Amino acid sequence: MKIGLHLADLTYPSGPAGLADDLTRIAAAAEDAGFARISVMDHVWQITPHGPPEHDMLEAYTTLGYLAARTSRVDLVAWVSATTYRVPGLLAKLVSTLDVLSGGRAWLGVGAGWNAEESAGLGLPFPPLAERFERLEETLQICRQMWSDTDEPFHGRHYQLERTLNAPQPLRTPPILIGGGGEKKTLRLVARYADACNLFARDDVAHKLDVLRAHCETEGRSYDDIEKTAQIVLDVGEKGEKVDEFLEELRRLAGLGIQAVQGKLPDVWDPRRMEVFAREVIPAAGEL
Repeated sequence: MKIGLHLADLTYPSGPAGLADDLTRIAAAAEDAGFARISVMDHVWQITPHGPPEHDMLEAYTTLGYLAARTSRVDLVAWVSATTYRVPGLLAKLVSTLDVLSGGRAWLGVGAGWNAEESAGLGLPFPPLAERFERLEETLQICRQMWSDTDEPFHGRHYQLERTLNAPQPLRTPPILIGGGGEKKTLRLVARYADACNLFARDDVAHKLDVLRAHCETEGRSYDDIEKTAQIVLDVGEKGEKVDEFLEELRRLAGLGIQAVQGKLPDVWDPRRMEVFAREVIPAAGEL
């Protein structure tokens, strides 16, 4: 099982003045420890349960570009971008740029979006849910077209692109991860377009995967081609006292078909937390 580090809380003891150095140290330690990928939230305000809106939050793709320059192996992804925060042509260009400058390590993480409060606060588009899903599907279509060998126009209901030119192309076609477990729309879009899904590590994981399998059958897609990921808190205790409990949860998820977990590491700025994962967790997870 792969383990990824999600940088959800950026309010560190050293404050904004030390944030760049903290991120450099954390990313380097995560890569050395064997984390498979590093993700950041695509929000402009902090969200519950990580803290109040006033806590520090960096723009996602600027941060990923910074991390790309300070790592060499881990994959990089926004977990996940609200489809309405950037027009699809620009989003495809951002991910392409990240992929080229990182040496082929970028993913596209995307979803319908949910945070009406921050959208209203900063004047970001936030149409009704049904329209957000329509825009999400067109975003997926546009990104896939821009990462192909055609630059033909795209004419959808919400987006009109007269020439889908994308130069340079990404070094590899960025894998697409769609966040969310909605059974009627989200998981159908996963079956149709995505390389990975993302579910919360709750008691309904098995049911959600059964729904995804059914959508794959309807879409004529191989269920095995989609990486199943789950979001989980990487809590092994301050000194590793919860390692056994955490590994048991990974075994439970692996038994259900989950292949990767992505999560927040409490007090990630404390080097001891990362050392426990490097020494005891990631080697054991690799055998699941």
